[in-house]
Amino acid sequence: MNEADSRLTSPWLLPEGITEILPSQARRLEFIRRKVLDMYETWGYQLVITPMLEYLESLQIGTGQDLDLQTFKLIDTLSGRLLGVRADITPQAARIDARQTGQDAPVRLCYLGTVLRAYQDAIGGTRAPLQLGAELYGHAGIESDIEIIDLMLETFRIVGVEKFVLDLGHVAIFRGLVEEAGLDPQQEQQLFDALQRKAIPEINQLLNQWSIPNRVHTMLSSLANLNGGQETLSQARGLLSAAPSDVIQALDQLGRVAKKIRDNRPEVEVHFDLSELRGYQYQTGIVFAAFIPGYGQEVARGGRYDNIGETFGRSRPATGFSADLKVMLDYSEDGTRPSAKKPIFAPYVEDESLQDMILALRNMGEQVISELPGQAGDAESMGCDRILVKFEDEWDIKQLKKNKR
Repeated sequence: MNEADSRLTSPWLLPEGITEILPSQARRLEFIRRKVLDMYETWGYQLVITPMLEYLESLQIGTGQDLDLQTFKLIDTLSGRLLGVRADITPQAARIDARQTGQDAPVRLCYLGTVLRAYQDAIGGTRAPLQLGAELYGHAGIESDIEIIDLMLETFRIVGVEKFVLDLGHVAIFRGLVEEAGLDPQQEQQLFDALQRKAIPEINQLLNQWSIPNRVHTMLSSLANLNGGQETLSQARGLLSAAPSDVIQALDQLGRVAKKIRDNRPEVEVHFDLSELRGYQYQTGIVFAAFIPGYGQEVARGGRYDNIGETFGRSRPATGFSADLKVMLDYSEDGTRPSAKKPIFAPYVEDESLQDMILALRNMGEQVISELPGQAGDAESMGCDRILVKFEDEWDIKQLKKNKR
């Protein structure tokens, strides 16, 4: 076996796109996890914990089969049925709302857990994101979309990500123009694919092949260029003035949402992209994403996906977002780190008063590491900066002197 083959079969080698989280990273991640979930609770979002493994059809309900290629599949030895490892928690949360809550009033759910994906989203990316998300069921107005976007922006603040761009779009714009053009499903998919790549020559070539009214041709071909700041909406209203009413209504909704965001959070940079159709197969309204400079893809995404619970027997309006918490932490500021206070070292002594002292310190939130008999390494090598020392009949904390190296 040559050296390259030996590396590939080494027992310490992890699969591509799979990483481990070491103690210092894990401590910071847990610190932020608690802050974020505590904040969600103050907004009324209830935490749910969903299963890692489910019957495959349950995991893919309502997603337009978008997740099929990303889902790891295996056979259940008990039932013989095909199982899937969750690649997205959103459908699972929708099932919980449809089957478990039984409420007509709005329901707010949140979640945080690892998902597993068959392929990396980008070169060097992860296949095991730590998916953080929130979903709001039972309200069809844009006010719930605004709340979800605001919650996502507050998450960025809590995590400590200061520089990002919010990207807004609306799937009803493209969907309404496609319907007006009379395109069949195959033509719609071809145009959709070209539009996602902003391949303008290909878009015009496709539109020229199909017999559609000139005014609709012009509107569809303009979508690829309708991206940018606030001026984009003004341009869109002019270029799409002859569009169906649902398209005009979608533009109005985007304007209202953007205004509310600017009013609430003037520091956030808002960008529009009318050709970006994330989750087009199941999204039904406003879609959005957050991008961090220097990171090649979206860090958080979301939108409206009404009727996703219909297959579970209860169709409800829904909107939500999800993000990869590990990626967000990579781009957060140092102020979000937990206290750097070091532990206290307790020597190995059979003394009941020492055990009482250790217990009292731990109850006060101090980290105390107890020495083990015959162990290698001293207090400093174990990362401690203080040690418990007995003076007369009482134990006290003494600061360690740093050894000069």
